[in-house]
Amino acid sequence: MNDTHIYPIFDKMMGRADKESLLRQRSTMIWFTGLSGSGKSTVAIALERELHRRGFLCRILDGDNIRSGINNNLGFSPADRMENIRRIAEVARLFIDSGIITIAAFISPDNRMRETAARIIGEDDFLEVFVDTPLAVCEQRDVKGLYAKARRGEIKEFTGISSPFEEPQCPALRLDTSVLSIEQSVEKLLALVLPKIRL
Repeated sequence: MNDTHIYPIFDKMMGRADKESLLRQRSTMIWFTGLSGSGKSTVAIALERELHRRGFLCRILDGDNIRSGINNNLGFSPADRMENIRRIAEVARLFIDSGIITIAAFISPDNRMRETAARIIGEDDFLEVFVDTPLAVCEQRDVKGLYAKARRGEIKEFTGISSPFEEPQCPALRLDTSVLSIEQSVEKLLALVLPKIRL
C-alpha cells in the first residue's frame, strides 16, 4: 500500500492563537466543583452572562447538556463517573483550542477526577473554583428532593451523603454561596478570570 498521501493534518490546521486573535480573547477553563445544590450552575450562568456582556465568547458545560447527550450511556458508578469527567475534559479541550472560554459545572467529587481533567485540558488553562457551600445549606436548596431520597437510602452513592466529596487541595478560588450573593461571587470570579482572558 502506498502511504505517501497519509499525513497528519494537525500541523496544517489553524491553531489556537489564530482563533484567539479572531475572538480577541484568551481561552481558559473555569472548572466549578462542589456539592449538589452548592450553586455551581447558578454562578456559572451568571458568570457567562457577565462575560458575554463584556464581549467574551463562552460555553457552559454542565450535567444537563452533557448527561443528556454525549454521556447519556454512563451511569454513576465510580468508573462511569471517571469516564464522564474524562469525556467532558476532552470536549472542553476542543473548545479551549477553538479560543472559547469554557465553564464547567460538575460535582467532580474527588481530586483524582479533577487532576485528570486538568491534565487533559492543560494545567496552565485550568482554573479550579470550589463552591464551598455547607452541606446543610445545599440540602435546604434541594428542589428535586435528591438529598432526602439519599438519606432514605433510595439513591445510592450520593455525594455528600453516602459517597464522599474530597475538597480541592489548592483551588484558584473558593466561594461560599451561603454568605456571598451571586453578584459578589461573580465579582470575585471576574477578578480571577479577566486578567487571564484579556489579550
